[in-house]
Amino acid sequence: MTSPKGVSLTALNKLEALGGRSLRKKRSRTKPTGRRATLRPKLVLASASPRRLSLLGQVGIEPDALRPASIDETPKKGEMPRTLVKRLSLEKAKYAQANIVNDPEFADAYILAADTVVAVGRRILMKPQFVEEAIASLQLLSGRSHRVFTSVTLITPENNARSKLVETRIRFKRLSKEEMDSYIASREWRGKAGAYAIQGIAGAFVQKLSGSYTNVVGLPITETVNLLTGEGFPIYFNWLKLSESQVD
Repeated sequence: MTSPKGVSLTALNKLEALGGRSLRKKRSRTKPTGRRATLRPKLVLASASPRRLSLLGQVGIEPDALRPASIDETPKKGEMPRTLVKRLSLEKAKYAQANIVNDPEFADAYILAADTVVAVGRRILMKPQFVEEAIASLQLLSGRSHRVFTSVTLITPENNARSKLVETRIRFKRLSKEEMDSYIASREWRGKAGAYAIQGIAGAFVQKLSGSYTNVVGLPITETVNLLTGEGFPIYFNWLKLSESQVD
């Protein structure tokens, strides 16, 4: 779940040190010309999550490159769930930005990042690394309501950062020992915030859901599409191509 803090700082320090000297900064100051002006803008996803890729693909969005962000996801002392998820989403976007600032192919790409956390009150349930942590999370969620927060951050080619925070409320049924033991044995909890994946077996645990389902999967797709289109990314281009391919 976490990486040494130095990994994150190296990328961010690189971004700050380059200042206005990077290729990305230079391109952000000028309009595309020649062949570059006719090309569809590129999209870099600061993640390698199969779930996020699948959700984007569902609405015809295929990232041109993946730049997974290795950052320390440990909450700061006293940090609230909303604050944490917004901070991590922005840090992931900046990490990806730092890795493409001088890449001729992606220097002027849009950058999309997201982070998801599960919380019971102020308590943040991170991605468990060990069985004992997963069991503790399920015991806490059993028969109770919790919230899932996802923050989506978009950095435009002009280096403007836009974020959207989405909250979904969920209530789990009371889980029996057999249900918890069997779910733990499935290993589906591995790498999942809150130790569960709603799109999998754990969907059987949900009694009530209020808000965005795709938010719980890992990317609120309606809000993500609105964020992209609002900043000029042409996602409808692929929709039109799809309609053309289905013509008899």
